[in-house]
Amino acid sequence: MYWRRIFPGRSDQVRAARTFAACLLDGFPVLDDVLLVLDELAVNALRHTRSGRPGGCFAVEIRHDLTSVTVSVTDQGGPTIPRVRPLTDACDPAALAESGRGLLTVEALATSWSWTGTPCSRTVHATFAAPAACR
Repeated sequence: MYWRRIFPGRSDQVRAARTFAACLLDGFPVLDDVLLVLDELAVNALRHTRSGRPGGCFAVEIRHDLTSVTVSVTDQGGPTIPRVRPLTDACDPAALAESGRGLLTVEALATSWSWTGTPCSRTVHATFAAPAACR
């Protein structure tokens, strides 16, 4: 199964994206993890790309089959690439920054994640394996 929806590039639309996914994936065993990761990806699209500028947008795609769920967020590109920021020494004030750790959450919760794209548009994918008992 496959669904896709485009959301205006506003912060209130992150909640709308989570609601969209929650309705479609009701009953998926790790739904809370999926929704947390989707939240991170949507927020990143708004904070770090042109999607968060006036008139911007982002797209959410959901693929669900017998073995997994993949959520993807496509943004309108930006100057940086998605990357996991390493944990640093806690004595360093920059290490205590509130932002910049979202992809660590994605990496910890998703079975796998990747990204594709160019400076004009990119898509970040996160895949979650369905537990064997639910297949």
